[in-house]
Amino acid sequence: MSSYRPGEVTQLLAEWRGGDRAAFDRLVPLVYDELHQIAAGLMRRERDGHTLQPTALLHELYFRLAQQRQVGISDRGHFYTFAAKLMRMILVDHARGRHAQRRGGETIRVPLSDELAWLGERDTDLLDLDRALDRLEELDERKAQVVELRFFLSFGVEEISETLGISKATIERDLKFVRGWMYRELRGS
Repeated sequence: MSSYRPGEVTQLLAEWRGGDRAAFDRLVPLVYDELHQIAAGLMRRERDGHTLQPTALLHELYFRLAQQRQVGISDRGHFYTFAAKLMRMILVDHARGRHAQRRGGETIRVPLSDELAWLGERDTDLLDLDRALDRLEELDERKAQVVELRFFLSFGVEEISETLGISKATIERDLKFVRGWMYRELRGS
């Protein structure tokens, strides 16, 4: 994790939310290294020869964050949850673009984690995962946040617990539930 004073990220987010665009500029160096490591971890899980690089993913994230007209991010935990959602959207947009270009060409492997090893067998798996996460969010927003933090930002149980302010036992139960739910949702049965 990056080194910054406790509450510094939350303070800058409050200033940014209050309309201080310069607060975003001060926030970027504080979270850059941590988000770059997360982006690198995400890209290591992507197929070989992926055209999107970690720095490009991170810069696209910052571009989208900078375009926010109304900033509703309240604290550090909310920031990383929102970043996870944006990274997911960027990867899904990238997959859609590749899928539209090829219309069924070579297979893309998108292995998000060993915990979801069955995911990534088809070109459309990331798109299917995105749709499943949208359905999960309708059923249980917290469980969807847990998935985004775990599989898109590679957060461990302790980091998710800290970010969302809930117990590690609850996170572990959520992850166990989500693995089964996602398998049924994406593979049927």
